Amino acid sequence: MAHPFYPSGNPRFNHVAMSLPADLLGEGSRTDICRFFDEVLGFEEMPTMTQDRHRLILSCVHWDQFIFLIAEDEPMQCPRMDHFGLAVGTLSELQGIQERSEAFRKTDDRLDLIDLHVDDQEMVKIHSVYVKYILPMMCEFQYWEFAA
Repeated sequence: MAHPFYPSGNPRFNHVAMSLPADLLGEGSRTDICRFFDEVLGFEEMPTMTQDRHRLILSCVHWDQFIFLIAEDEPMQCPRMDHFGLAVGTLSELQGIQERSEAFRKTDDRLDLIDLHVDDQEMVKIHSVYVKYILPMMCEFQYWEFAA
């Protein structure tokens, strides 16, 4: 049954925004950021939106879900476990993120990875992996496995 405030369906997150120092949005670091997000997560730069040392937008597989990065003189700073979360549809997709992260980390030790683990709530097992690369926030990916 639809929620009375949202009869067209559940609201969903469509983006997360983070501020970075301008240098991290310069060509060199921007190339590194784009390489990680493409190779590990399948997220692509929206190049028509890129402004050198000012803005980078990464599409999270579809144009209406994205990571918005903007240069600021006083950029965002977070404790290690501050994060945003995305859900995947299968355990194998989550395992793929883990495997690609491990491979990427062999080429660049700036990748921070919290290995795949399970929070067993009996009715649901929440499988998750956390990854962070250059940006101030981690990204948690989850797969929810419901009991039969």
